[in-house]
Amino acid sequence: MNILILGSGPNVTDARTWPRAPFDQIVAINNAWAVRPDWDYLIHPSDFAADKMPGHIGASQKIVTYEDYVPAQNALGGFVYGGGTMAFTAGYWALHALKPTVLAFMGCDMMYDAPQTHFYGKGTADPLRDDVTLRSLEAKSARLAALAHRQGCTALNLSHAPSRLVFPRATPQDLTIRAQIDEAAIDHALRLEEDAGYMVPSGKYWKEESRFDTDVIDDIDAAWLKTHP
Repeated sequence: MNILILGSGPNVTDARTWPRAPFDQIVAINNAWAVRPDWDYLIHPSDFAADKMPGHIGASQKIVTYEDYVPAQNALGGFVYGGGTMAFTAGYWALHALKPTVLAFMGCDMMYDAPQTHFYGKGTADPLRDDVTLRSLEAKSARLAALAHRQGCTALNLSHAPSRLVFPRATPQDLTIRAQIDEAAIDHALRLEEDAGYMVPSGKYWKEESRFDTDVIDDIDAAWLKTHP
């Protein structure tokens, strides 16, 4: 199953004209439901404003909330290790709930130094927060790709703009690209996570930040980056 995940980066509008095939499901993050009407899932945090929701939700379309994605991300290690931004959360939810073979991201580059940061203009970016889970977006993307790999799934980036994602670049016409991922390095990173014990079942990791050592998190992030030689 090929899953397209749409973020709010300025180039996500390129996806408006893409044929539905070869994507089996489309997951829109936050405002990205406005990019194209044939989305299957809209995933958003609990503070997503009601007036930003689509005016009409089709019978086959579903809303994914924290009640769905918190257990899914916890099942794959939690928010401290996986990253507390919706692009990664959407990836973990889709990986857990939809069991894809390809996770293809578009508009999720998380580059916020350009005049236009979002397709709808200037937005407020999660990764600009002082947040213990966002110290290395590259490492968080490496982790998602590595755990997807362990489930027989490949994470790809359909954007060709500068990106914080370490996924291989691809196009909608060719989703066959596969990354080289170091299995032993995955095992090592998972052992470091287990030793740290930074699981927060509620998903509200910011309420427990005082117990997290940033040096430990940096070591874990470095280990995940080594999974992509």
